Amino acid sequence: MRSMQGKFALLVGAVVTASAALAQDVPTEQEAVRRAIHVCAACHGDGGRSQTASVPSLAGQMRQYTIAQLKDFRSQTRAETGTRAYMWGVSALLDDAMIVGLADYYAAQAPAGGKPGKPALVQTGRRIFVEGAPARGVRACASCHGSGGEGAAGFPRLAGQRADYVYGQLKVFGTQLRSHGVVMQGEVKAMTPAEMRAVAEYVQSL
Repeated sequence: MRSMQGKFALLVGAVVTASAALAQDVPTEQEAVRRAIHVCAACHGDGGRSQTASVPSLAGQMRQYTIAQLKDFRSQTRAETGTRAYMWGVSALLDDAMIVGLADYYAAQAPAGGKPGKPALVQTGRRIFVEGAPARGVRACASCHGSGGEGAAGFPRLAGQRADYVYGQLKVFGTQLRSHGVVMQGEVKAMTPAEMRAVAEYVQSL
């Protein structure tokens, strides 16, 4: 916990330093976004390609979705344990123009490639992703996220996303910690943890 607090302090310190610099030299909007990208890279990786299992990749993410998530963090309506300590603090320092600039930047980056998963899990996950589980009211993931997990408008790109992160978020959707995820709250109610893990493994392989 102490190391997490220390990392958060460093991140916030970097943003505060950048903000102070902004006030002194009045940089262009592009320069302000560039500095924010540097801070984001500490967790999300260069170009938004995460190297940490529990941290999402942002490269290639849908612009509209990224904007919505950053605003949810800034308003503290997205509150899952483990991310709010970082994201509430960092997003509080972003204005709307910077949020849009970050979303545009990450949407333009080449996504991280998929990683092979355990064959049995990938097969089960693919079935749920493509077909859903109609008898239990679970719609096919592809109906919103695209046949290849590429995302669409306000629905996020899942292809190549880290399995641990996706699994963790599927579990969070079953709580009130992501209050704007109304669609997903309904979908995960009928899913077992094993099915969630299988879907996560599948999308990581795309």
